[in-house]
Amino acid sequence: MGFKTEKYAAIDIGSNAIRCLIATVNLFDDLAPVFKKTSLVRVPIRLGQDVFTKGEISDYNQKRMVQTMKAYKHLMDVHEILDYKAYATSAMRDATNGKEVSRKIRKEAGIDIEIIDGSHEAAIIAMTDLHSIIDQEKVYLYVDVGGGSTEFTLFANGHAVESKSFKIGTVRLLNDMVKSSLWTEAENWVKQVCEPYNRIELIGSGGNINNIFKNSGKAYGKPLSYFYMTSYYEKLQSYTYEERIYHLALNQDRADVIIPACRIYLRSMKWSEAKNIHVPKIGLTDGIIKSIYNSKTQNTAL
Repeated sequence: MGFKTEKYAAIDIGSNAIRCLIATVNLFDDLAPVFKKTSLVRVPIRLGQDVFTKGEISDYNQKRMVQTMKAYKHLMDVHEILDYKAYATSAMRDATNGKEVSRKIRKEAGIDIEIIDGSHEAAIIAMTDLHSIIDQEKVYLYVDVGGGSTEFTLFANGHAVESKSFKIGTVRLLNDMVKSSLWTEAENWVKQVCEPYNRIELIGSGGNINNIFKNSGKAYGKPLSYFYMTSYYEKLQSYTYEERIYHLALNQDRADVIIPACRIYLRSMKWSEAKNIHVPKIGLTDGIIKSIYNSKTQNTAL
């Protein structure tokens, strides 16, 4: 076969932002494919603020979504991608006009959106390239924190054992929309799946934990301790919203959600009795790219 490259795109329509990842897959003879991030664009459209408080996506944010999708369509065209997938998660799932908005985007921007449920989201995230972090001998709780939901996946012996999605997200928490009973349900689930194992380590994904890791100054591949996460959480709370933007160089749409995100990770560590959290640079978009490539490869093989 020799050497060849293929480009794919993944669009993640989340509750706090909409991301577009263009990835190049490098193929060389019969060696394993190498996935490389070529371009990542993030637009902070907080759909969750609309949906979780009013039940639907506002006209204002519908217009912003259409403009964003048109831009992503141009980006995909100039990169000459082979295929793409656009997945919408918690906010679009819960919006009464979610399907209507996706039809509008298909008509005006030429992008097909698939609204996926929490279990599908967790399954896609589980497809991400974790082999560089996962030790076959260890047990991990993978925690992906979004604006509308948190996906938990337990890995043992290098494989996903169980996963579950809970409507505990950063934007929901900001709006005080997570009942204590849901926290208890999540806690019980985590404790139950972790109970058969002696030592658990956490793997965290999502924009907030990536930001926390970047600010830690740790070398890539080194975990963050529970102690560090606790002290950073206290530091975040000691600043005002404006001070977090100024002193910690946080984006405006990150400076508020980072506190509830930190709370979710800390509680997950406490429930699972994990002393460390690993932070690979992966998320839903990486899983989407992997799933597109895998489906293409399987279809070719048939």
